[in-house]
This record gives sequence, C-alpha cells and structure tokens, in this order.
Amino acid sequence: MSVITERLTRTDAPFRGDQVGSFLRPKALKKARKAFAEGNIALEELRKVEDNEIDKLVNKQVEVGLKAITDGEFRRSWWHLDFLEGLIGIDGYVPEHGYFFEGVETEKYDVRNTGKVAFNPNHPFFEHFTYLKEAVGDRAIPKATIPSPNQLLHQGIRDEAVYPTIEAFCEDVQQAYRETIQEFYRLGCRYLQIDDCFWGVLCYDKVVEDISEQELTYLKELSAKNVQSILKDKPADLVITTHICRGNYASTYAGSGAYEPVAKELFGQTNYDGYFLEYDTERSGGFEPLRFYKGDGQIVLGLVTSKTGELEAKEDIKARIQEAAKYVPLEQLCLSTQCGFASTEEGNHLTEEEQWQKVKLVLEVAEEVWGK
Repeated sequence: MSVITERLTRTDAPFRGDQVGSFLRPKALKKARKAFAEGNIALEELRKVEDNEIDKLVNKQVEVGLKAITDGEFRRSWWHLDFLEGLIGIDGYVPEHGYFFEGVETEKYDVRNTGKVAFNPNHPFFEHFTYLKEAVGDRAIPKATIPSPNQLLHQGIRDEAVYPTIEAFCEDVQQAYRETIQEFYRLGCRYLQIDDCFWGVLCYDKVVEDISEQELTYLKELSAKNVQSILKDKPADLVITTHICRGNYASTYAGSGAYEPVAKELFGQTNYDGYFLEYDTERSGGFEPLRFYKGDGQIVLGLVTSKTGELEAKEDIKARIQEAAKYVPLEQLCLSTQCGFASTEEGNHLTEEEQWQKVKLVLEVAEEVWGK
C-alpha cells in the first residue's frame, strides 16, 4: 500500500498510530510495589518510585513519536479494579477464585457493590491524571484510561438488597460516571479511553451458545444504554474512545468469537469517537461486522499483538488495513496494538525492548499508510 495523500493525516485523537494504554512495569517499580505490600517501605517512598518511573515512561513515549501519552497504568495492580473500587459503594474483596483465562487463573481479587453507588470527588485517579498532565506538558496529549460501567454488569457484583433491580443499579453507576468524566475534563483531560470487556464477553462463542437470544439481546441493550448515558452531554472537545477487550493476562486470553453478535448494538447504538478493536488473531473473526459502523469517528485496528515479542510483517498489516477499508473508509481507520502490554502488573511475556519495537512498528506502518 502506498503512502496516502495529506488529507488523511490526523492531528486529533485517536491518532493514526495510537496505543491502548498499559506498559510493562519496570523492575524498580515491581520491587517497590512488593516492598510496600510487605510493609517494608512507606507509601511516600512508593510514590517517589512511581513518579520517577512514570517520568521516564512519558519521555520514552514522546521519544518514539506517540502523540497520546499514558502513565502506563503504573500506579495500578489491575486495569479495572483499582478504578472501580475507588467509586463510592464499590469495594474490593478476595473471592474464592480469580479470573479464569486460557490455562491460567489470576490472583484472587474482585469488586462488589456494598452500598449506593456515587461519584467520589477524591478518587485517586484524578491525582494520577494531574501528575501525568504535568509530566507530559505541551509535548503531546495526556490520555486517561478507565474501565467501562459495563464492567459492573458481571454476575455477582450488584447487591440485590441495595439495588433490587439492575436498572436502578445502572442509573446510579451512570450518574457516577457522568460526574467522573466531568471532573477529568475540569482537570484538563481531553482524551479519555473507556475499556470494556463486557462487549467482548457477549461475543464469545461459548457465551453466545449458552445463553438465550432474549437474554443476549437484553444485555446488549443494557450495555448500549450505559454507554449512551455516560456520553450524553460530554464536552464537545473531549475525545472519548473505547477499547473492546477479550482478556489480556500474562499473554493469555479469556475468550474467542467474532464481533458479529454485538456489532449492530456496539457500532450502531453507541457514539464513541473511536473504537479500539482486537484483531491480532483469528479469534476475533473478520472485518465484516464493521459494516454496521456508520458514525464519523475512527475505527482503530488492533493488528499488532501485545502478547508476544515477535514482530508482524509490515506488508501483512497493510494488507489487513486494505481489507478493513472495504467496510470502513480508509480515512476513518487507525492502527494500534490489540491491547496494552500489562493489563495487570504481572505484564505480558515479552521484554521492554520488544514492547518498544511493537510501538515503533505501529507508528512506522501508520506513517507509511496514511502519511506523516
């Protein structure tokens, strides 16, 4: 594929070559977090290490040419639980089992509803974003990442004594998210990514086979309503994207299945500015479900895997971009890895050097396809 004309150059998020958010935790950070967990260092000392490693990560992202910069999720243990338990009415706890991925079980930790859900003005993620924004300065755009409200739809989270109906639960969750988004905006956030595994779950082959069509339809409508509600009244200059994930733990995955079962609702009934989609393996199916997307935002193709260090061939990536362009115009396509490199602090099985080679590959292919 030849370089495209300048009209396809993007200066707004999501960018032609973008990123999902998390990066491998450096050894110094892992050592400090372990020492803190064991009571050997104070929180202030851990924060100093986190700050130092985030500063280095920000500089590295700018150096390689990323236009959207994250803190790598360096202050989190989990991509989602750390944020969710920061909401009022949601608490962390240790269940009997962790999450089950292909051939592995995660650490035992989850969240549950313990009271009325509400916005937390003192949520630690606000302080985290403020630090990131200052570290980035005017060199690029600081990007915040949080889990979708749909993550709270998983079975067993809602306290039925507090919320007799799922609809009442969702109303309070939606309000908490709307206020959270407004606070991020007040702090200067102009690029927010909402990560969502629930849409991924609803298109797993096993789930589609096991639940009734009526239940699947209900869950899709509920998920779309959550999204519609939290995007309502968002500031015009705030870009909000989503990342649809199929599980990313220590280079394993949670499920397989094409986007077809959820495509009509996901692409037709939500109004994100961009959709980061996993397309690194055949587990995600083909690009045909993209025919349902009629919006004016961007489809970010996750064609480069973050699970292994082996580099994809540029020509193969370009050929797949051409294939996707049969369903979505090329000017509405972007490129990224399929997921972050460390959705949990354990990280995927590749080296930091291999991680950066993956990022550079994304940026190089994007420039060759769409222009600098």
